[in-house]
Amino acid sequence: MKRQLLISLGLISSILSAQKATITESSGWLESAYIKWNTPTENVDSYNVYYTGNGITNKKIDTQLIRNYGTYFRADVIGLSAGSYNFRVVPVINGVEKEESSTNNITVLPHKRDGFAHTNNKIPGAYNLDGTLKKDAVVIYISEDNKNTVSLNVTGANNNPCIGLQSILDGFKKGKDTRPLVVRLIGNITDLSYMLNGDLVIENNNNSSSYITFEGVGSDAIANGWGIRIKNASNIEIRNLGFMLTDAAEGDNISLQQKNDYIWVHNNDLFYGYPGKDTDQAKGDGALDAKKSGYITFSYNHFWDSGKASLLGLSEANTVGAYATYHHNWFDQDIQE
Repeated sequence: MKRQLLISLGLISSILSAQKATITESSGWLESAYIKWNTPTENVDSYNVYYTGNGITNKKIDTQLIRNYGTYFRADVIGLSAGSYNFRVVPVINGVEKEESSTNNITVLPHKRDGFAHTNNKIPGAYNLDGTLKKDAVVIYISEDNKNTVSLNVTGANNNPCIGLQSILDGFKKGKDTRPLVVRLIGNITDLSYMLNGDLVIENNNNSSSYITFEGVGSDAIANGWGIRIKNASNIEIRNLGFMLTDAAEGDNISLQQKNDYIWVHNNDLFYGYPGKDTDQAKGDGALDAKKSGYITFSYNHFWDSGKASLLGLSEANTVGAYATYHHNWFDQDIQE
């Protein structure tokens, strides 16, 4: 009997060990952190991830931030103020949490918020100065699977619910819904069924009380084949996204059209797009263009081998508020022919 008990205890211990997450990597970054762990040898239905630090205790992250890459899992925690945190990874089987794994303390750093986009007490995007979400912020997650079906009720929209990402953005066009909006992209996102001349277009009627952030989750969020166009907009932030093979009518990865202010574009990877008809467009049109916009900051962006990297176009007839800051951008093997 004693031997059978010992064998049973050994089997239970072995099963628990096989279910427990083996954390292989964890690190803090700019107002975010990530954790990686190996795929378990025993079946696990899902995982819960919690974090503690800076006055927060055991806060559970959104399940969309936990992704399975086949041989490993990764969780990204976004919207952290600078400081020290630890994280717990808990397997879930049949609705019951099992033995957890935890990290050591991880240091999270702040984004550098400066330049003209941050003047006049403006805070572009849906995050506070300390990196946490603004009050009443709405977060939507966009993947290849749900890009055309994601839905949201938007105040001022012509029809509700708005279905599809561009339809949601159309709902914010009139600037009547002042809830801060965060659009988080996960993985490789190809062309959507509804776009505007090959772009996703962000507008909010220059409402100073409206805030929108477009951001990638983790290290592999890609806008594949389409660009982002901003016009008649205020308080917009674009960050942590990769852009490649953009074939939109405007030809740009990110384009600021007319009448934008307090726009912050930072920490993006900008690759060249499809060739254009002009001789200087062998590697696409522009990677990051700004026209007739002011109080903008472009920082910490990586331009990869672009033929036409960045345009700043102003109107001679209108120079009021025409302020732009470029800093810590890396023009990597960019060539203007």
